[in-house]
Amino acid sequence: MKLLIAGAESPTGHELVRLLQQQGVGHESIPTRLLDGDRSSLEQFVAGQRADQLINLLRYEPASQRMLAAAEQDEATCARVQRTYATLLASIGDQFDLPLIHLSSCYVFDGEKRLGYNEQDEVNPAGVYGRTTLQGELAVQQLEKHLIIRTGWHFGRRQHDVIKSWIDCCKDSGGKLQVLQRRFSPTPNEDVARVILAVCRQVDCDASVWGIYHYCGLETKKEIEFVQQVLKYASQHDGQVYQFLDNFTMSETPTDPPEVKNSTLSSKKIFDTFGIKQRSWHGSLKAALKTIYRESTGNDADQQSEPLAGSPGSISSGGLH
Repeated sequence: MKLLIAGAESPTGHELVRLLQQQGVGHESIPTRLLDGDRSSLEQFVAGQRADQLINLLRYEPASQRMLAAAEQDEATCARVQRTYATLLASIGDQFDLPLIHLSSCYVFDGEKRLGYNEQDEVNPAGVYGRTTLQGELAVQQLEKHLIIRTGWHFGRRQHDVIKSWIDCCKDSGGKLQVLQRRFSPTPNEDVARVILAVCRQVDCDASVWGIYHYCGLETKKEIEFVQQVLKYASQHDGQVYQFLDNFTMSETPTDPPEVKNSTLSSKKIFDTFGIKQRSWHGSLKAALKTIYRESTGNDADQQSEPLAGSPGSISSGGLH
């Protein structure tokens, strides 16, 4: 099996490439410049790779957790990444008879449902990011051999800007934070990479599993609950946070578009079809916090030998997503 990856430089892409290297799975990255250039150059590149599957991990602002707000100010770029690239890759998949595994998002939903969204629920994006994500999905669905994986709110060692902002805000404001009144599904990038590889292995075995699937980390949370957990783990590294641990105060504010009140997902279908079980995100959160504190001291987290264990909201310092 050889995988051809678009978006290998994204946080999820880094985790997937690392996993493929560990397990000796053949893979190659598609240079993003080829997606913006002449199609013949892309076709020549793909033809020369002799790959078995195509994976699209491209996302707008992939290393940020503020992408929803950013997309409202930069719709053209967001549409190019979420819709145009997806359309092009679906066309390439059709031309070379390559199954396409496409990474999507919980933000194709409007957040009005009280329970976790399943694959049969009606889509209704609340903003530019969700709308262009859905447009990319629709383009991918034109390819017969497609598999779309919608995932929860991503975080990890390369995607933790909002998590860091919560910690900074706690310290700067004397333990007072304001968070959104919403519920979401924390999902580590490394966990998404694991799921993608598991899916690819079954596609490689000629399983007829085309369609849309949902995956998120085990244990959904209200934002206020997740921030409490972040600060608890952060206190193990930060004496200032530790001082506020028993007396910090948080208040909730209403959620406005493009953010949504509920972005939780049901992962039942992907378990029933592939046998893929949800994993806890707690170990990955601890690892992400270690990375944050290593970076704050000027150390490169990627130079550490320690392996990793195995995108929410606004705070009082500004609108973060």
